[in-house]
Amino acid sequence: MLELAGIIVLGIFAQWLAWRTKVPAILPLILIGLIVGPISTFFTHDGEKLLEPLLVESEKGTTGIFPGKYLFSFVSLAIGVILFEGGLTLKRKEIAGVGPAILKMITVGSLITFIGAGLFAHYIMELNWAVSFLFGALIIVTGPTVIAPILQNIPLNRNVSTVLKWEGILIDPIGALVAVLVFEFIRSAEGGVEFTSHALVSFFQILLIGLAMGAVAGYALYQFIIRDLIPHYLLNVFTLAMVLLIFVFSDVLAHESGLLSVVVMGMVLGNMDVPWLKEILSFKESLSVLLISILFIILAALINVDDIQIIISDWRALGLFLSITLILRPIGVFLSTRRSDLNFREKLFISWVGPRGIVAAGIASLFGLTLTSENPPVEDAEFLVPLVFMIVLGTVLINATTARFIAKVLKVTLDSSEGILIVGANGASRIIGQYLQGRNRHVVLIDNNESNVKKAREENLEAYNVNIYTDDLSDQFELLDMGYMISMTSSADINTYAVRKYQKIFGENGAFRLLTPDELKRSREELPQQGIFSYTDDFLNLNEIARDYPVIHELEVNAKEDIERILDRTAVNTHTAPLFLLSPDGNLEPIPHSLDNYECEEGVKIVYLGRKLEKPSIQEVMGK
Repeated sequence: MLELAGIIVLGIFAQWLAWRTKVPAILPLILIGLIVGPISTFFTHDGEKLLEPLLVESEKGTTGIFPGKYLFSFVSLAIGVILFEGGLTLKRKEIAGVGPAILKMITVGSLITFIGAGLFAHYIMELNWAVSFLFGALIIVTGPTVIAPILQNIPLNRNVSTVLKWEGILIDPIGALVAVLVFEFIRSAEGGVEFTSHALVSFFQILLIGLAMGAVAGYALYQFIIRDLIPHYLLNVFTLAMVLLIFVFSDVLAHESGLLSVVVMGMVLGNMDVPWLKEILSFKESLSVLLISILFIILAALINVDDIQIIISDWRALGLFLSITLILRPIGVFLSTRRSDLNFREKLFISWVGPRGIVAAGIASLFGLTLTSENPPVEDAEFLVPLVFMIVLGTVLINATTARFIAKVLKVTLDSSEGILIVGANGASRIIGQYLQGRNRHVVLIDNNESNVKKAREENLEAYNVNIYTDDLSDQFELLDMGYMISMTSSADINTYAVRKYQKIFGENGAFRLLTPDELKRSREELPQQGIFSYTDDFLNLNEIARDYPVIHELEVNAKEDIERILDRTAVNTHTAPLFLLSPDGNLEPIPHSLDNYECEEGVKIVYLGRKLEKPSIQEVMGK
């Protein structure tokens, strides 16, 4: 009981520590696991680990938590749940839009890593061919759970952050699949190392059953949900139970096909219009955090002092690490992005950032435990776990500590935060978003109304279903370049809350909100001098104009007095709403509270929503 409670407490503490220090959680998790595991044998009175995950019999009695096969099962099921959650995040339309560079990185890059790492392991560490290529398959993955904290804390330009994000998400199941297939080759072959016809049959069985079971299960769960066959309070746990069921059932039909099944199941479900999908994903994310915390501590504690000595005492291990990080990763990146829009500095940075994560560590421990327990044990299988953990810990440590410095040296960070975050995806927001996007500004709309988000996406706007009261936007690396914030919801409370909570994160260049109906009744002098998007219209007025006249116009003005006259005209004109002042160099700024300190350049335009103002009418007003 004490050990189980301790693992959970230490795991959550490590997650909190990672949040405070802004490093990937995998780093403190592995370090804690090593401290309570192999390192603790140096200071305990009996030379035993403080935490022994594997149940063992000795002269001193029985120690440990899990019997061998149950530890194997727990790790398998936990990884299955984690991969299902990853599958839920894979959106087909987003994948299609990330560009050929990412597709090549998860295909050509994966192949280069697989073959190259296998060759390096064989010739540098002198491992047999089967274990060498199993090692190569395991280190293909660059997990999103490791990449995300790095991206969240470094303002990378959009090209780099997009490539790293999607590579991390897409390559997880690919690496897991390749590792499973190589493992199956080893298990099914006579003598444990030759490629046989039985292994080839197993290969296709895994593919067929994994794809079929995953697709059927994903569609079946979708039907259960839309037909209201599952009560809402059971939705999350029912989904979890179905994931575990499909994982086990697939594994019975074709050994090691369960991982592929749950990934496909997640992808199918995630790409359907599923009610409560966000709630399911949120539950799975929380569960994944808990499982990752437990897994990394258990897997790190499972390592023995002899395994660490393999790494420390053998210079070849360091040579293998340097070969993979400094030679293999750059080769894979540069060949995969040869004809992409990425420049040399961006490719170089992506080459440097390639941390491995939970899938590599988890499956390595899983397969290593299995292969060493074979009768007879597979030759060189004892090297698998320490070498993979060396790659995981080494890459995470290097990337977490140097990524920011390298990004600045290579100049792949954002020069300025010119993106615009619009809270609310209503009609007026979408029209304004399209205008800003047409001005080559990165625009993101967020709303808790799924219908509004869907309409925004149909209009080719980047939009997310977000509840600002419950969702932590500071962790969203899609929003790293947001320097402006405009809150345009129908709720005055939400608008005020959004500005107050997020202006320091997304409003470094300005945070604005709409007027409330009460404020609209006041004189301009009584209104706040800063933070107001429109001094002439509230939510209802803007959306009525957007409904009747859904067009944004630009009108050139010659002097500050001209702007004031136009503003006076539009203040009483219910068909127009002034929005921005557009300078000749393309800079946009909301209409200020007062023009007293505004210097009007030649060629300045006033940008407004609504019915087009005819020049004769304007000239007439100016003449008066």
